[in-house]
Amino acid sequence: MKHLLGIEELDGDEIDHLLTLTDSFVEVSRRRMPKVPALQGRTVTWLFYEDSTRTRLSFEQAAKRLSADTLSFSVSASSVNKGESLRDTVETIEAMGVDAIVVRHRSAGVPHQVTHWVSGSVINAGDGWHEHPTQALLDCYTIREHLGGVDGLRIAVVGDIKHSRVARSDAWAFTKLGAEVTLVAPPTLLPPSLDGWPVAVSHDLDAVLPEVDVVYLLRMQRERMTEALVPSLREYTARYGLTRSRVDLLGDKAIVMHPGPMNRGVEIAADVANLPRSVVTDQVRNGVAVRMAVLFELLGSGGEL
Repeated sequence: MKHLLGIEELDGDEIDHLLTLTDSFVEVSRRRMPKVPALQGRTVTWLFYEDSTRTRLSFEQAAKRLSADTLSFSVSASSVNKGESLRDTVETIEAMGVDAIVVRHRSAGVPHQVTHWVSGSVINAGDGWHEHPTQALLDCYTIREHLGGVDGLRIAVVGDIKHSRVARSDAWAFTKLGAEVTLVAPPTLLPPSLDGWPVAVSHDLDAVLPEVDVVYLLRMQRERMTEALVPSLREYTARYGLTRSRVDLLGDKAIVMHPGPMNRGVEIAADVANLPRSVVTDQVRNGVAVRMAVLFELLGSGGEL
């Protein structure tokens, strides 16, 4: 595998291989000195045209724990503000000698385009409404950690599906590993077409919750909305927010997930976010190990860790 551009292009065995590889890096992260020389002499940089906290810091930590050199690139402090094109920016970075570029961009397809301009590996850290593959991998890993596996589970993905690249990647990843996925949202927050999505759809959260093993909440991505898609946030919360009373509908072992950032009081009640069944902080922690596995898979020599 040279690039990681999306989950849709992977099969279940490839996903499972990356999750198994992640086990090794979870062990590394637990060491007193959580660092290995696996990518010594390799250089990783990130090209983020959108704001990010978890994904960017997670990739940076992953690269450093693998002993890779890193080049930090800030779009806000770069020649992009002088009108430099994406291609010229990428080719400038390529000329400096990098082995992998981690790309986040507001437009779908940009990471794929970047692969035509560089000789190294490209990792999609989120492109428009398209995909966010490493988020899906860490989500699968977190589910496996808490519930023993993904195969046979029933998973509800709730919220702003229309604008969510996480929803698309998760739907592919979960179903490729054997889960049944139901999207729960008002019609206005679903994509115009769900052709090809391996999912069921419901508009009734209360009916779905008693049947699922995982409830995965998404925030309202108001920065991507060009029109009012729900009457009000209060009404959205009343119908689709995971309130304390709705948690009582879940089975005893069901877990609550969220990719962050959370809008507490909208899609998830503040007290629900802090319940033991909420595994949001585990998702963040596992993100470092998963991204270590991805970088190692793309750039590693195959030797010992």
